[in-house]
This record gives sequence, structure tokens and C-alpha cells, in this order.
Amino acid sequence: MASPSELWMQEFNEASKLGDEISNMISGKNSLPQSGPETQRHLSAIRRKATILTTKLDSLQSLLSALPGKQPISGKEINRRQEMLKNLSTKVNQMSTALNMASAANRENLLGSDSKTDDIIYRASGLDNQGLVGFQRQTMREQDEGLEKLDETVTSTKHIALAVNEELTLHTRLLDDLDEHVDVTNSRMQRVQRNLAFLNKRTKSGCACWIFLVIAIVILIVVVLVLIKYL
Repeated sequence: MASPSELWMQEFNEASKLGDEISNMISGKNSLPQSGPETQRHLSAIRRKATILTTKLDSLQSLLSALPGKQPISGKEINRRQEMLKNLSTKVNQMSTALNMASAANRENLLGSDSKTDDIIYRASGLDNQGLVGFQRQTMREQDEGLEKLDETVTSTKHIALAVNEELTLHTRLLDDLDEHVDVTNSRMQRVQRNLAFLNKRTKSGCACWIFLVIAIVILIVVVLVLIKYL
């Protein structure tokens, strides 16, 4: 069975691999369209994995804090692992910043800029009636295109809501797993305590038997010596 220190390293290696996977997914976004449902789904998948990684880092920090109480480990090794966690956390923060920038760029491409209103007023000034009619039609076409983009935004928002729901489900499952691990650990500790109590009881009982046996032998020797003396 692996020691707590080895289990911690296994968990850290899994977290590190997940970090590399997220980094590759962020780099792979450049091959996708600047906006749209596919891009939003890709960002949502990255966000879910980043949430899992953050949870793993918190768990690793807690396990590392409790590690000295479970097995002997040097302070130098503890500091080395703290530094490993710090570097991985820094990497996660950098990826989160890149993800937020990508999400902001995606929203900007979907919703457009506030300067469009000023542009419409500027283009409409100085037009005659016929020019205003043509400009109005063009504006309506642009509004239709904007509504199509808004529909895409609504669809993307739906995917975000689904992703948030999946993240909440994941957190609930992780908490349930943690409760289960705590219960299993508690049961094991109770079983170990019972075994130790039973062993202690048997040890005490065995010592008493040996003492009585030694006393009996001594008495027997004394009796034999007395008999020999008087016979």
C-alpha cells in the first residue's frame, strides 16, 4: 500500500497533467472562430477543467499540511512541495487570466462597441429624404444582423448556464466523495484502536501469567530445598 507521501505525489502529478491539458486547450482556441457557440463551448470546457484543478490544489494544500502528522517527513521536503504547489498555482492564475481575456474578447465580438450609436448619428446627418430612407433600410439590415448575433449570445449564455450547473454538480460530487473518505478513514481508525486495545489487554494478561509462573517455580524450588535439608 502506498504511503501518504507517495499518494500526495500521485495527486500532484495528476493535477500537473490537468494543468498542461488546460494550457493546451487555451492555445488551441486560436484555431477556432473568434465568436460563436463552438468557441463558447470550448471556453466552458476550459472553465470546468480549471475549476477541477483549483479544487485539486486546495485538496493538495490540505493534505500537505496534514502530512507531517501521518508519517515522518523533513522540513526541507515540505518546503520543496510547497514550492511545487506555489508554481502550479501561479500557472493556474496565469491560465485564468488568459481565459478571462479570451471570454471578454468573445463577448466584445458578439455584442459590439458602444461607439456604433455615435457613428449612426454622424452618418445620418446631412442626408435628404431619399438618403434617409436608404440609410434606414441599411440600419434595419444591420439591426437584423445584430439580432442574429444576439441570438448566438443567448445560445452561448445557455451553454454557460449548463456549464455552471455541471460545475455545481461536480462540486457536490467532490464533497460527497470527501465525506465518504472521511467516514472510511474514521472507521479504519476505530478498528485500529480496537485492535490496539485488544493487543494491550492480551499483553497485560500474558505478563501476569509469566509472573505467576515464576513465583510458582520459586516456591517449588524452596519446598524442594527444605525437603532435602530435613530429609
